[in-house]
Amino acid sequence: MHTLKYHQQVPVYSLEPDDVAANKQFRVYNYEGSLPNQSDLLVPHRKDHYLLVFIRRANSRQWIDMTPYVLKDNTVYFTGPNQIIVKEGFNQLWSTGIAFTKEFLSFQENAALSKLPLIQNPQGVHELRLTEADVDFVEDMLAKINAEYQRPNEWQHRMLTAYLTVLLTYLSRLYAEQFESNQFSTDKLLLKKYQAQIDEHYRELHQVSDYASLLNVSAGYLSEVVKAQSGKPAIMHIHERLVLEARRLLFHTQHSLKEIAFDLGFSDASYFNRFFKRETDVTPAEYRSTIREMYQ
Repeated sequence: MHTLKYHQQVPVYSLEPDDVAANKQFRVYNYEGSLPNQSDLLVPHRKDHYLLVFIRRANSRQWIDMTPYVLKDNTVYFTGPNQIIVKEGFNQLWSTGIAFTKEFLSFQENAALSKLPLIQNPQGVHELRLTEADVDFVEDMLAKINAEYQRPNEWQHRMLTAYLTVLLTYLSRLYAEQFESNQFSTDKLLLKKYQAQIDEHYRELHQVSDYASLLNVSAGYLSEVVKAQSGKPAIMHIHERLVLEARRLLFHTQHSLKEIAFDLGFSDASYFNRFFKRETDVTPAEYRSTIREMYQ
């Protein structure tokens, strides 16, 4: 099968210390209307550390282990080491993020943190809904962490650990309230298998029935389970994965629309053009032009 020579091994990003605290195990990120880094946009990557992000305002989407999340205002998102992340949106972002390593959690006074539900994430979820009271609490803790982070001294590590312990414990309680009552089921497992098969075969298989055959279930049953578990029609999962890859190739390569259409399994460029326009409201050419203008 023909594929474009762009696909590469998924890179792993380490926690890079900044000029403020120069800490290799803990870092705070603050974004006030920033755009995502061009080199990260639409490129699958992994991190070798934990990342907790409070989104104040955003209008974009990212993928975590091939599950898309539309970033919601006043919501917490979290990932662990080696999960595949793709930043799909290229809009401005207002957020505060906290990154910390496994080593940070292994320090003696931090050891209990590794057992928290938010860190272990047994349900495999990555989004926490917040009430107004939750938002006030999170904002207060982030303000304390930010203030301490800006003041390197002999007490900084203990203070950051104390604040992070309170924040992670609070969010773990929310995690338990929102997710731990949802027992893992065969239907959830089928959804995960379906998403994994899409990620492997989206270039050549575009119909729900194709994946139903791979999973040894009927197309009707697969569609019913996927809609119930994800809230979206089964076909939408296929289309979203195709659009993500199309955007990646349009942004990061010079390949023609015909080449990209062929790589993604479309019989001709005009069909690919109609599909992309239907899913995104812009043509592939318009998308390529707009996103490149933003980063010039």
